[in-house]
Amino acid sequence: MAEALANQKNSQDLLIQVENVRKSFGSNLVLNDISFEVKAHETLGIIGVSGCGKSTLLRIMSGLETADSGDVNLADPNYSLVFQYSALFDSLTVLENVAFSLLERPDSQYEKALGVKAIQRGKLSMRQIRDIVSEKLRMVGLEGIEDQYPNELSGGMQKRVSFARAIVSNPRIIFYDEPTAGLDPIASTVIEDYIRKLRNELNAASVVVTHQFSTINRTDRVILLHEGQIKWTGTPKELYQTDDPYASQFAHASLEGPMAMEQG
Repeated sequence: MAEALANQKNSQDLLIQVENVRKSFGSNLVLNDISFEVKAHETLGIIGVSGCGKSTLLRIMSGLETADSGDVNLADPNYSLVFQYSALFDSLTVLENVAFSLLERPDSQYEKALGVKAIQRGKLSMRQIRDIVSEKLRMVGLEGIEDQYPNELSGGMQKRVSFARAIVSNPRIIFYDEPTAGLDPIASTVIEDYIRKLRNELNAASVVVTHQFSTINRTDRVILLHEGQIKWTGTPKELYQTDDPYASQFAHASLEGPMAMEQG
C-alpha cells in the first residue's frame, strides 16, 4: 500500500517526460534519441557548447519546433516560455505586456510562441487584471511600473517583466532560453535568484538553457549535450568533480580535450 502511494506521488510530481526525441535539419542530425524527465520543484539546466542542440531541444519542448520522432509529454498544459531577449512589445505598457494573454485571445501562432494560455475577454474585469499584474510584478521585485513602457526600463528590469508575463497564468512548467544573456553580473544574479524563487512559489518544473556557470550553479541537475546526445547528467557539484572527460572539459572551460579533438 505504501509503495503504491509512493509511486502515485512520484507520478504526480513528474511534470515533463522527453522520450527518444530526434531532430535533423537537412543532413545535420541535431538531436539523437534524447530522453529525460523533470519533476515538480526541480530546475534542470541544459548545457553544452554552442550549436550542440540546446535551444532546439527547448523549442521542441515548448512547442515551437516539431521533433522528427519521439515524444514530449507535459503533465500540465499550463506552461510558459521566457525568451532570451525579453521579447516585450515596445508599443504597450508594462501592464499591457504582462496582461496581454488576459486581455484578448491571441491568434494561435502568437499563443504558441508566447507559451501561455489566453483567457477570453470578458471573464475578468480590468480591475481584476490590474490586480493580477501587480501581484506578478511584486513577485519579481517590481512595483508601481505598470504604466511605464519597456524602453523606460533597464535590461534587467525588462527581463523581470518578461518573467511576470510568463507567470501571469500560474504555470507549473517554465522554460527559460538563456535568461541572463546580455546582462551584467549583478543583474544576472538577480535573475538567477528569481528563477529559483518562482520555482518555489509556483512549485514549478523549470528548464533552463544556459552556458553561464553562475546559472548552472543554481540548478538542481544538468544534462550535457554533445553531438546531439546526452553525454553526461548530474548535479552542478558533481559536474565539477566528475572524471568524465566531456563534462570535465566543459566544467573547466578547457580548449583541450575530447570535444576539441572531435571538432578538430
